[in-house]
This record gives sequence, C-alpha cells and structure tokens, in this order.
Amino acid sequence: MNNQVWSTEEIEAIKERILAALEMVIDPELGIDIVNLGLIYDVEFNPENGETVIKMTLTTMGCPLADILTDSIHDALKEVSEVSKVEVKLVWYPAWTTDKMSRYARIALGIR
Repeated sequence: MNNQVWSTEEIEAIKERILAALEMVIDPELGIDIVNLGLIYDVEFNPENGETVIKMTLTTMGCPLADILTDSIHDALKEVSEVSKVEVKLVWYPAWTTDKMSRYARIALGIR
C-alpha cells in the first residue's frame, strides 16, 4: 500500500464497507445474507497492506456451501478498493445458533 497513517475512524469506515460488501453474499439455502444470518464473527483489516481476514462460521459443520460462500466473499470484497488480499477462516466456536441472526433475518425466515 502506501505510507499513509490511518486513523481509527478510517479503519472502522473501511470495516463498515467490508461488512456492507459481505451483505451482498447470500446464503443460497436460506436466501439471506451472511451478515444478517450472524455468520460473520470478526473482520480484521490491516491498513498497512490491505490484507483482510474474515472469521466466519457456518450454520452446520458439514455445510456443503463453504466453498461457494468463500468464493462469494472473495468476489464481494473486490468492491472494497483498500482490500488487497482476503483470507476466510472458518471458526466453530462459539457455535452458531439462530440467536446470532438479526431481527431482519428472523422475520424473513419466520423465526421468533
């Protein structure tokens, strides 16, 4: 990248844009984006080199969609110019539950 000094606010704004891009990644089985499903646990962005680590989980451990979602994440983050490299790390703790879903996702899926 460059020798720019990044403020905390600038880094947070980039993370917000990363999350907004991730909202374009739709779980093909549920038809809802991975952010509102609560699958994104953490976004690490390194302003020095643009390397970004997305820590996420899946609804089930044997979920066949891991590769599709990972590819979609890579495609979505091409829209964020500051991101130079993306690594998707699957994590299983804490385990995903419907409690992690946004109100929007619960309503859309008819979950109370």
